[in-house]
Amino acid sequence: MNCSETLLTARNLVVARGGAQVLSVPEFDLNRQETVALIGPNGAGKSSLLLALATLLPTASGEIRYHGEPVAASGHAADYRRRIAMVFQEPLLFDTTVFDNVASGLKLRGIASSEIRERVNSCLERFHITHLADRGARRLSGGEAQRTSLARAFATRPEVILLDEPFAALDPPTRQALMDDLEQVLRESGTAALIATHDQSEALRLADRMVVMNNGAIIQAGTPAEVMTNPANTFVASFVGMENLLTGTVTAIIDGLLVLDVAGQHLEIVASGVVGERVVLCTRPENVVVTTGDPDNRTSARNVFTGRVTRIVPFGPVNKLYLDCGFPLVASVTGQSLAELGITNGSSVFASFKATAVHLFRKG
Repeated sequence: MNCSETLLTARNLVVARGGAQVLSVPEFDLNRQETVALIGPNGAGKSSLLLALATLLPTASGEIRYHGEPVAASGHAADYRRRIAMVFQEPLLFDTTVFDNVASGLKLRGIASSEIRERVNSCLERFHITHLADRGARRLSGGEAQRTSLARAFATRPEVILLDEPFAALDPPTRQALMDDLEQVLRESGTAALIATHDQSEALRLADRMVVMNNGAIIQAGTPAEVMTNPANTFVASFVGMENLLTGTVTAIIDGLLVLDVAGQHLEIVASGVVGERVVLCTRPENVVVTTGDPDNRTSARNVFTGRVTRIVPFGPVNKLYLDCGFPLVASVTGQSLAELGITNGSSVFASFKATAVHLFRKG
């Protein structure tokens, strides 16, 4: 849903707390109607970047521009704050009714009473809380409170909305339902959004672009497909779910394939490299196929290994199989396949993956 017009830019942004630098972002842009997900572990700097962009956190240096104008410029800061909204992980609601909470930002802006009622009712309906209009904020569940917080933010019709882990405190069904509603509202309103999350499924669901952060810095930015399939380094690879990280040495190059030695095992992958070079390979558990019978010539995968199941861990509809193939390997297998194959802890299996299913980094 993104557009090429840039709404919000940050250059050489530095934030320090207690004398220590917690954020250093040389460059960041948010485009019109674009949804960007900031992903990374706790303490990566996601919230600090959001708060700095919202001018709620002082910056040690750098510049923020909105529609090309410096936010700090005289007269522009107030206009900027009126045109953005922020939603926090813990809803910050007034001790009054849901209707009055949603109306609060409009009242501060001096909007006419008739328009306030129209906007509030529209947002209550969008987030399915019309029936809660007269209920006090202290009597709301966590999901209802967050719906109220989102309705209040969108009632002001912001050009940009900043969301800091808005679903983190919610149970899975509530989180899923609220994500559905937020996705629809963003699409219908055309609001640009920057959402901080450590949950990559949220990022994949909502974002046009993903920005991976760690230690107060942006490590990689790109479309979700680019980040998920071509991570910039081992940190990003591990964070986006490439649990299989293997160190090896290039031993030959044959017909455009790199031949590698990994813990004494022979691997072939599609990549470029130099003989003798040390590399790190990564692939997703879902790219690893597990069978109990020797696949022999029945698979197009060039890399087939015998292994033993050392651990089985359920993850919702799939199970993670931890394998010892002379090197550690993780595979994803559905519960049905697991039962049909009769795989248990200690089972001997064959694990395979294609030469094209591996991403490579130069070691160091």
